[in-house]
Amino acid sequence: MMTLPGLALFYGGLVRVKNVLSVLMQCFAITCAVSIIWLIGGYSLAFAEGSAWLGGLQKAMFSGIGRESMSGDIPEILFALFQLTFAVITPALIVGGFAERIKFSGMLIFCVAWSLVVYSPVTHWVWGGGWLGEMGLLDFAGGTVVHITAGVAALVAAIYLGPRDGFTKVPMPPHNMTMTVTGAGLLWVGWFGFNGGSALAANGDAAMAMLVTHISASMGALTWMTLEWWKFGKPSALGIVTGMVAGLGTITPASGFVGPGGALIIGLLAGITCFYATLYIKKVLKIDDSLDVFPVRGVGGILGTFLAGIFASTELGVFSGFGFADGISSMLGQVKVQLIGIVATFVYTAITTYVLLRIVDAVVGLRVEKEGEYEGLDLALHDERGYDL
Repeated sequence: MMTLPGLALFYGGLVRVKNVLSVLMQCFAITCAVSIIWLIGGYSLAFAEGSAWLGGLQKAMFSGIGRESMSGDIPEILFALFQLTFAVITPALIVGGFAERIKFSGMLIFCVAWSLVVYSPVTHWVWGGGWLGEMGLLDFAGGTVVHITAGVAALVAAIYLGPRDGFTKVPMPPHNMTMTVTGAGLLWVGWFGFNGGSALAANGDAAMAMLVTHISASMGALTWMTLEWWKFGKPSALGIVTGMVAGLGTITPASGFVGPGGALIIGLLAGITCFYATLYIKKVLKIDDSLDVFPVRGVGGILGTFLAGIFASTELGVFSGFGFADGISSMLGQVKVQLIGIVATFVYTAITTYVLLRIVDAVVGLRVEKEGEYEGLDLALHDERGYDL
């Protein structure tokens, strides 16, 4: 639900009418391709026993995983299938960074390679028995694994490909906000499975994760809407759904560790921080991260991973979910671990993404020709149109 149709509709409505099918096609193709890669070796590299940096290949093609195999208290095949949903959506998120100007072939090759050399290793670091997990990094559902990796990769890709033709000079409004709001609603519901499901059980931990997810999303949406209303005079549908996504992305790493009070503050800070990060990226740095992947998801992931160290608490009451309850020294120690996780994930993702972009660009090329960009990727790359009314 989160990737198809949620993210596809959310992104599809945000681009111009001549590129809507290209975005839907990218999300669909990534879902299919990464699913196969996950079976062949991605899952094994992420979760099989190996070094502190990477899993082995003993579970390639799901070798040894049968109907009776268990991962903790649940069947391992169910665990592998659940983790596949994370593996699928993470490279799909990157699509928003280079939307409306990338070749389909280059995009597909890059995303498949990225899932193997960035996503699987970082997943192993955090959730597969790797070095960050051993350090005690708190990332319940993907602040580092999903949002920082995707956000940083989108930023690097946006800088590498350069801005769309006419960026800052020609208006590029969303072509279908109805589609975007529909996708946002599907993302919101899907996020309950994303965060709540990470408890790997139907219990109080899952219920609390779902509750704090909803609180943060609601607060993030209202905060962004209020800031936009104050700064520009009118609230917008685009603003409220973007604030919702900021709240969801920021609570993700902390969702299993904080209470409703912590979630309220995390959502508030998400709305404020991501709102101004978006303005700064576009207005000051002039970086054409087409659909604001880094300032919303990347910055949200960084902020949420950091705040998990502050607000995590063994006491999860209405307003007791603050890390101060467990002692300042404990909180500071956890914040140090969180910062190490943020920096390591950021640096590794940035360097590896850049190298992959250079390689793929040299082999098949990444950017469409100027004529194709002007015509629109739907016709130029797929010989189709999104609407024929």
